[in-house]
Amino acid sequence: MDWTRGHIIGHGSSAAVSVAKSRCSDEVFAVKSVEISQSQFLQKEKTILSELSSPYIVSYKGYDVTKENDKFMFNLMMEYMSDGTITDEIRKQGGRIKEQLIGYYTKQILLGLEYLHSRGTVHCDIKGQNILLGNTGAKIADFGCARCVDPAERDGGTAAVSSEPIGGTPMYMAPEVARGVKQGFAADIWALGCTIIEMATGGSPWTNVANSASLVYKIAFSGQSPQIPKFLSLQAKDFLSKCFRKDPRERWTAKELLKHPFLEELSHSNSKANQDFVTSSPTSILEQDIWNSVEETETMDFCSIQTVSSMDSALKRVRELGLNSGEPKWRWDDQSWITLRRSSE
Repeated sequence: MDWTRGHIIGHGSSAAVSVAKSRCSDEVFAVKSVEISQSQFLQKEKTILSELSSPYIVSYKGYDVTKENDKFMFNLMMEYMSDGTITDEIRKQGGRIKEQLIGYYTKQILLGLEYLHSRGTVHCDIKGQNILLGNTGAKIADFGCARCVDPAERDGGTAAVSSEPIGGTPMYMAPEVARGVKQGFAADIWALGCTIIEMATGGSPWTNVANSASLVYKIAFSGQSPQIPKFLSLQAKDFLSKCFRKDPRERWTAKELLKHPFLEELSHSNSKANQDFVTSSPTSILEQDIWNSVEETETMDFCSIQTVSSMDSALKRVRELGLNSGEPKWRWDDQSWITLRRSSE
């Protein structure tokens, strides 16, 4: 495919995201790019995304290798979502999203998670920044931390230490993940609960935490869960209580949560929720500048914090992690596009 690259609109943990356009059809899509020598994790994301097909998952468009400024770049092409992220929507709504719209987005995220989990895939980094919005609502994106669960692990238990790398964003980690024990389907449900609190409050699911090290320790060993906002309805509070059960084996599954009363009534009111969407221009595809405090902006470096023998080692590694952020720049004039061709041409 011949295509043209627009300006960078966001940054992932290891790659830059640009808006792009096909030269043949004028189709607009998103492209995530990194130098091919550093593309191990983007190629992993490509492998996972290319095998998925769901209306609640950002769709795969293809990949190629291009030569730009004397560098070979690996490019992952994805569906373009015009309304940015859940994080953008929070800002558009004045800092909080109304409960009905929270329920609408939550149902779509759960439908995406039910699909992923049925295929043995754990996303491992559910949060507002990784949920993209468009004309049809919410879709799950950014599979850089995703992992496939071995059938032997699918019982939700935590008896054995996982052999897979553990990663994601500390603020959204489930207790068993923070302890380095397991990162299974139930971890995505805990992260969903944190994302609901993010939508409801416009802030962090955890408050009064000085740094990432103390946050991970608190999640892992305090026995606490994020505080559920008092202003939410009783049904919403009960829904969140099912997401925040400490034992992952007791946490409700995506399939079970889809039948919860908090979401059941939405089956007859989706069209009204759609009318509440803000249709202004997007500000980002994978925007990173979401929180002010350091523990909220950090993502596990390349999703590769390994299970370690002591918590001190884990905390030391968390302190060393950081994430670049940048403000998106939207320009649509013809001069802003750069023509690209595959390296084989």
